[in-house]
Amino acid sequence: MIRQKLAVLVTQALASARNAGVLCSELFPDVVIGTPAQEAHGDFACNIALQLAKPERKSPRQVAESVLLHLQDTDGLIRRAEIAGPGFINFFIAPSAWQQCLPLIEQAGPAYGTTDSGAGRKAQVEFVSANPTGPLHIGHGRGAAIGDVLCRLLAATGWQVTREFYYNDAGAQISNLALSVQARCLGIETDDPRWPADGYQGEYIKEVATAYLAGETVVAGDQQVTASGDPDDLDAIRRFAVAALRREQDQDLQAFDVRFDHYFLESSLYSDGKVEAAVQQMIANGHTYEQEGALWLRTTDFGDDKDRVMRKTDGGYTYFVPDVAYHLDKWQRGFLRVVNEQGADHHSTITRVRAGLQALNAGIPKGWPEYVLHQMVTVMRGGEEVKISKRAGSYVTLRDLIDEVGRDATRFFFVMRKPDSQLVFDIDLAKQQSLDNPVYYIQYAHARICSIFENAADKGIHLPDQTPDAAVLAQLETPEELRLIKWLESLPETVDDAAQEFEPHKIVYYLTELAGQFHSYYNKSKVVTEDTSLSIARLYLLARTRQVIQNALTLLGVSAPEKM
Repeated sequence: MIRQKLAVLVTQALASARNAGVLCSELFPDVVIGTPAQEAHGDFACNIALQLAKPERKSPRQVAESVLLHLQDTDGLIRRAEIAGPGFINFFIAPSAWQQCLPLIEQAGPAYGTTDSGAGRKAQVEFVSANPTGPLHIGHGRGAAIGDVLCRLLAATGWQVTREFYYNDAGAQISNLALSVQARCLGIETDDPRWPADGYQGEYIKEVATAYLAGETVVAGDQQVTASGDPDDLDAIRRFAVAALRREQDQDLQAFDVRFDHYFLESSLYSDGKVEAAVQQMIANGHTYEQEGALWLRTTDFGDDKDRVMRKTDGGYTYFVPDVAYHLDKWQRGFLRVVNEQGADHHSTITRVRAGLQALNAGIPKGWPEYVLHQMVTVMRGGEEVKISKRAGSYVTLRDLIDEVGRDATRFFFVMRKPDSQLVFDIDLAKQQSLDNPVYYIQYAHARICSIFENAADKGIHLPDQTPDAAVLAQLETPEELRLIKWLESLPETVDDAAQEFEPHKIVYYLTELAGQFHSYYNKSKVVTEDTSLSIARLYLLARTRQVIQNALTLLGVSAPEKM
């Protein structure tokens, strides 16, 4: 990347100036190459002179002059460099340097945009992790999209990623599910006084009950459960209902193009004794105490605002305790980096889980695991909020959105805002076949390029099998062309930044700007001209643009159609 090449040149210039006795610092700070706020100020800028002014006892401009004096640009990367303001160094890149980026994009093909910053290290991402008590709702959908794109970004930057789904198949909610299905099996309606106080009332409960009474078999992951059909066997109903809803959630996620490498059952933490073992370890380490018949964890020792109850007076564990045991299991499986993508309502558990892990004295670093929390989604249609699903009853399901607006639009809209910002999902906008629809706007850019190539072929103009030489590429010299190439060149650093910051929306922003630059360029420039050499140069530029759009859309799990 040109930015990295500039950083190397400036670093070498600093060393050269020191060797010449012009600069005296033994250690220089890392050279950071930024982007000027205004395009007229150059392609890149560096503030190293301001950083070194005090230790060098010189004005920033004097330091900047020394850097430029010793800059050895043997490859002709820089068209010109100038000192601006108090001592910023602005760099204007030579057109030939931008033009030579295009063959590099061609050579990388589908891999263009990837980096090796992860260096093959292991990372685990847990996301969705919905209770198997009903269909996935739109909050789960946003978590699925964000989590899946995070996995794609981490993999694209060299991490070895494991995707995990944690099933909360134990506790009061599962008991309420079983009671609800049993009530339906017995013909009890939701308005009947016998209906469970905290029962689930969606139409899907009736569907599960019907399947159970019919003796159906369901397969969910590695679990196969055959219904006994006995309405009085509450335990059998529970097992069947959990499996049936796990299968449904799996089917919804498959329709959303989201897959997992591993499924983990909360119930296994209890059956395998891992919850009790974790609790006993915290007790043995002296981080707990008994008070008023309950067992408490001194979470204040680890930054919490107050201590927390671990085991209630009735003998049951509070909800964060199995989470501690679960994350200990992750650590023991060798995942030195763990990222949890969850809803914002899990914010309060972060401190408690991390405190519990520290109390285990298992060598787990502070601040482990990492979290990405997403805010709620509001679905709008016709200017009014959509609150319920015909099937789920109390909420809008993920399948509702996929069926109505399609997978591409659903995935795109879920990740187009920063995770910690609330999201308004406008169904009418998502269904529009117009440039006002952001995903259509980007996909149309890809399809439009495909149509340009069809038009060129009709006129007998085709890209040669060999990469155009420098003389042909030198014709790509208009401001619009160079600006477009510059944006194409920035995909790898954009991907790296989005992965490091856990911000998938940055890929959306990148694509939106890229599509805008392409549309602007196409509206101003005639691609297929009377000049065959110029036409080939411009088609080559659009071929690389099409490739980059496709690569970035793939990171979002969104298709790149050839026709719209």
